[in-house]
Amino acid sequence: MITIKDIAKLAGVSPSTVSRVISNHPRISTKTSLKVKQIMKELNYHPNIIAKSLVSKTTHTLGIMLPRPAEELFQNYFFGELLRGIITHATRMNYELLLTTETSSDNELHAISRLVHGRRVDGILLLGSKRDDPIISFLEAEKFPFVLIGRSEAHPNAPMVDNDNVQTAYDATHHLIAQGHTRIGFVSGPPDITLSHDRMLGYQKALAQAGLDANSDWIVEGEFLQESGFRAMSLFMSLPDRPTAIVVIDDNVAFGVLRALAELHYLVPEDISVVSFNNIALSELASPPLSSIDIGTYQLGYTAVQVLLKILSGEPQLHNPVIIPHRLIVRESSLFSKPKPPSD
Repeated sequence: MITIKDIAKLAGVSPSTVSRVISNHPRISTKTSLKVKQIMKELNYHPNIIAKSLVSKTTHTLGIMLPRPAEELFQNYFFGELLRGIITHATRMNYELLLTTETSSDNELHAISRLVHGRRVDGILLLGSKRDDPIISFLEAEKFPFVLIGRSEAHPNAPMVDNDNVQTAYDATHHLIAQGHTRIGFVSGPPDITLSHDRMLGYQKALAQAGLDANSDWIVEGEFLQESGFRAMSLFMSLPDRPTAIVVIDDNVAFGVLRALAELHYLVPEDISVVSFNNIALSELASPPLSSIDIGTYQLGYTAVQVLLKILSGEPQLHNPVIIPHRLIVRESSLFSKPKPPSD
C-alpha cells in the first residue's frame, strides 16, 4: 500500500511537506505542490480523510444552510446557480460539502447546532438571512467560522458577501422611470427577509427622487415562487388605476407575472413593462424575454467560499462586506409603450 512516506521519497521532500500539500497549505510553493500531486496521481494515491481529520482536527468539509425546505428551494433557479459557484470553488480546493435544510427557524438552529457541536464541518455558509436571525447570533457566540451570502442588519460585522440590493432595486426602478413610467408597482418577497427589505427601500428611493408616490395598492408581498407573481398580477390588473410597470423581486416570481399577464390577455411591454432580478439563464428564453438585473449569482457563491477559506486559514479579511457588482440587462419586457386604458 502506498503511503505518504513513499510519496515524499519519490518527490524528494519530507512527509510533512506531502501532508501540507494534501491540506492545501498556503506556504507550500506551487511548483512543489504540483510535483507532489502529480506523483500522487500517477500512483493512484488517495489520502485517508478520516485519519487526516483525527490528526488535524479538521473535516475538510463546509456546511451549507439552505434557507427554506428543499422542495421549495429548488423550484427557484437562483439557488442552483448559487450552489454551482459554491461547488466549483469548494471542489477546486478539495473541500466536501454538507447541505442541510429545515422547515422552521427553531429546527434550523438545531441543525446548525448539531453541525457545530458535532464538529462535522470546519465552517458554514448561510444562503440568506432574516432581519433578526438567531443562527448568526449562535455562530458568533460559538466563535464558529461562517460566511453569510446576504446582509444582516442585526450583525453588521458578520462576514458577508452580497450585492448592494438597495442600489439594484433603485437602478431597476429608475430604468422604468426613464422609460416614461409614472405608475410603478413592486412584487416583493417575504417581509422578514433582509433582501426584500433592501429592495423595497431601493424601489421607494427611486420613486421619491422622481417625485412619484409609492401607492400601497401597487405593492404585494409573497414568496420567491412563480405562484406569488401570478397572484400579484391577478390583483394588480383588476385595479381601476393599475400600474403600467412592475419591479419584481426575483426572476422566478417574474415568470409567474408573465404567465398571469398572458392568461389575462395583456401584452408585455405594450400593456405593462417588467424588470426583475438575478438574470438566470431562462430569462432570455422567456416570452417575451425578461429584462433583469444580473447580480453575479455564480460569483456570489464562488466568492463566499473564498472568504470562508481565508477565515479558516487565519488570513485577515480586507473588506466586509464583499460586494459583488450588478448590471441591468435590458430586453423587450422593460421597454415602454403607452398603456391601454383599463377595460370595462
